[in-house]
Amino acid sequence: MTAVATEPADVPVPRERGWGPVVLATAAFLIIPITPLVRIVVPTDQTALLLAPAFAALAVTGWLAGGRGALAVVWVLVAAWSVSQFAGAGLFALLQGGWALLVAATFGVIAAVRRDDSLPFLPRGLRAVAIALGVAFALIVAVPGGPTRVADGVAAEAGRRAEQSRSGWRQMTSLPEWKEFVTENPQAGEMSTLVETQLAALPVTTRTLFPALAALEALAALALAWALYHRVGRARIGPPLASVKEFRFSDHMVWGVVAGLGMMLIPGIALVRAVGANLLVFFGALYTIRGVGVFMWMWAPGRLATAMLVIVALLFWNVLGVMALGLGVGDTWLDWRSRAKVKKT
Repeated sequence: MTAVATEPADVPVPRERGWGPVVLATAAFLIIPITPLVRIVVPTDQTALLLAPAFAALAVTGWLAGGRGALAVVWVLVAAWSVSQFAGAGLFALLQGGWALLVAATFGVIAAVRRDDSLPFLPRGLRAVAIALGVAFALIVAVPGGPTRVADGVAAEAGRRAEQSRSGWRQMTSLPEWKEFVTENPQAGEMSTLVETQLAALPVTTRTLFPALAALEALAALALAWALYHRVGRARIGPPLASVKEFRFSDHMVWGVVAGLGMMLIPGIALVRAVGANLLVFFGALYTIRGVGVFMWMWAPGRLATAMLVIVALLFWNVLGVMALGLGVGDTWLDWRSRAKVKKT
């Protein structure tokens, strides 16, 4: 056994290394949601509204733990400015701002109460999102006509975004250059029709799956804020984000998938089926990421191979997504990574 040396008090707190992946992830988180198809699906297309308050909450938590007060002040002002941009812009904008502040505040309180260097991000993030969802639901139900107003606001916003995307798509497909391209490539015309059909159908999906999509988007914002803060903040409030290869969570969460499937199989009760669909989307997304982690751990591809995998996944996301979901759910019982570690030892 080797002795553990005690570091002097003036030794800087260790930080995450490498800006490349987190910068790329942040750019994707900010840019992808504003693309025509995706912005219809995501609850918050201007994702800086989620990221800035989450980072501010962590900066305040870090200040309470002995970090820089200036960082907390600057990011609280940035978060306040980002939320203020949506003030007076309608019901849905108020919902977006309120949700962003609620998630960030809940996550900040959890991080401050449990400043434990050994407690990873995911349990805190999941707990914060779950509490925020519960509080939001209670507030909506408590307001007279709240559920109906929120549902109408979500439907109106999804329809507005879809109409804007359809308008832009029609303008592009009406250009002479596009018509000439379609003449030479008939498959492009079929693709154009398919895209317009999807643009018309997505608002219904968005309205049904809004809670799960909002929860997943908020969890992604919290994870990015966690990674960014620990690269610029002096006070550590938890361990670094683990690699995708190590992504895992409590096996008991498989019951979320089971409950979702069970609710989806109940005929005739639309509300129960909608709840089941949201459970399937949320927990299914987590298990899909877990499946990707298992695959990456088994294959251990290099940077070039990883980049090629991302491109292939974007092209065949439906097929590969189902495969990753099955791999992730199967890992609940098979636990391939732990078995391999046991064999090595």
